[in-house]
Amino acid sequence: MFDVKTFLKTLTQRPGVYQMLGEGDQVLYVGKAKNLRKRVSSYFRSSGLSHKTQALVSRIQQVQVTVTGTEVEALILEQNLIKEYRPPFNILLRDDKSYPYILLTEDEPYPRLAFHRGTKRKKGHYFGPYPNASTVRDSLVFLQKTFRVRQCEDSFFRNRSRPCLQYQIKRCTGPCVGLVSEEDYAHDVHLTRLFLEGKSDQVIRQLELEMDRCVADLEFEQAAEIRDQIIALRQLQSDQIIEAGQGNVDVLAAAVAGDLACVHMLFIRQGRMLGSRTFYPKTPLTEDKPAMLSEFISQLYLGGGGLSDLPREVIAEIPDDDAPVLSEAITQSLGRRVDVKTSVRSTRAKWLDLARRTAEQNLASRNASRQTITRRLESLRDSLGLEITPERIECFDISHSSGEATVASCVVFGPEGAIKSDYRRFNIEGITGGDDYAAMSQALERRYRRLKSGEGKLPDVLLIDGGKGQLRMASDVLNNLGVAGVILVGVAKGTTRKPGFETLFLAEDERERILRADSPALHLIQQIRDEAHRFAITGHRQRRDKKRRESPLEGIDGVGPKRRRELLRFFGGLGEVKKASVADLMKVPGISRKVAEAIYSELHNE
Repeated sequence: MFDVKTFLKTLTQRPGVYQMLGEGDQVLYVGKAKNLRKRVSSYFRSSGLSHKTQALVSRIQQVQVTVTGTEVEALILEQNLIKEYRPPFNILLRDDKSYPYILLTEDEPYPRLAFHRGTKRKKGHYFGPYPNASTVRDSLVFLQKTFRVRQCEDSFFRNRSRPCLQYQIKRCTGPCVGLVSEEDYAHDVHLTRLFLEGKSDQVIRQLELEMDRCVADLEFEQAAEIRDQIIALRQLQSDQIIEAGQGNVDVLAAAVAGDLACVHMLFIRQGRMLGSRTFYPKTPLTEDKPAMLSEFISQLYLGGGGLSDLPREVIAEIPDDDAPVLSEAITQSLGRRVDVKTSVRSTRAKWLDLARRTAEQNLASRNASRQTITRRLESLRDSLGLEITPERIECFDISHSSGEATVASCVVFGPEGAIKSDYRRFNIEGITGGDDYAAMSQALERRYRRLKSGEGKLPDVLLIDGGKGQLRMASDVLNNLGVAGVILVGVAKGTTRKPGFETLFLAEDERERILRADSPALHLIQQIRDEAHRFAITGHRQRRDKKRRESPLEGIDGVGPKRRRELLRFFGGLGEVKKASVADLMKVPGISRKVAEAIYSELHNE
């Protein structure tokens, strides 16, 4: 039993990191403190603790501390430990992919614009980060319309004999076939770079001078094109919040309501708002908004949150005492100065207010959606005559094209909606093409064999897209695996196969249940079933397209990349390889009789 009083008496008041451990030395929570005794003792006071903190304290078996020289060192160590142990009571960022950029290549006669994500190995200028891929693509479309710098791949560019469709619709100047001089193209690239650096006013001034020159030279058609460029740039300026100067800023604000939290982040680069992103942190222990946001920011910038290119300034509503500590820790981690500010004025104050109002609105919408799902779950309980409200629902669906590339999907829903981290797909093999019963049986067996062995949680309700036959098959699978306590429900489409006419069957009695079209329970079932259908179709299309892109020579024993290349080079193409006999195949360097027979057998399905 953990002796709290004795532990606190001997605990130092110096800065450091504390780890709260549960059964089996599982790390439950990692925190940092300026004063370890004062901070750790706050968890064990007799009153004033939130429900989550009480849940944490009830599981603590011991507390380990690491004393550091400064609070900054404690913050850096805290994030390293969170990254290593991923404690369940810490804020964890699940989306740790690197943020996207726009790349403008260099050291070539005709540079290109490209979407870029990942390590910056290519030579060129990187602009961003942008909050998401769609923002980058929208920006690339605007740049393509306005400056007409090529965005095609180099392999495509080098092998053109005539201009492509982009030239025809006036989104490219045709450098691939020499329809624009290097000098004129370099001018377009120069304007593009100025725009991406936030110098829109300078771009507009240059374009105005060019338009005046064209008018003076009676080149009215070219002057009209430049006029359209200017109009597009001015329209874009009017749609954005612009700051004079070269402000590179991240602006963060938060909203907290009960156990839900929302953080909204604005990306400002060169004084232009590139976009925004909303986060819903997982399991925030504290309900204090500034403290929660401070913990979130440290995880975002120090814990591998995907931001590799930080701005010079971060604005956030966090405790004033935390700002210099975060600033120093981020500076040490990044190797250059990053200022974290809590008090701002003028345009920056407007940005912060915008982020705050957006966070509050998004949280309210999410909370309303959560309440809707709760009401639907309660309606499902009443409609099916269940004793308790289900907390976890799973649904399976099958997708294929005439038996080809069969994929089964499993989607999971809970009180907060879709639990996408628990979604699973199953590539179905070894069955007769088009046999949905066998496909469903294989998917259920694979899924619940893993859950039975402790790899995840069993659902309260399992929805099967089908009627009595599918339901009996699913029931047999679960019985054979010894899975108990899961309520099986079959969802059969009505005779019209239209939404609102579904028939439900429970495995217990297989009695039909037809819910009213406006029933919240039916709406929930339709939502989950449609999500399972979408997820299955997406997986099937990906698998089918990948299979169709693969060469029939792939997967043949003894035939690797080198032999495939020799075969295609010797015969001139896959069609001729298929026509070849075993003797002909043996003429290829490196192909023995055994390999030739394997190739012939695979290509002729023998």
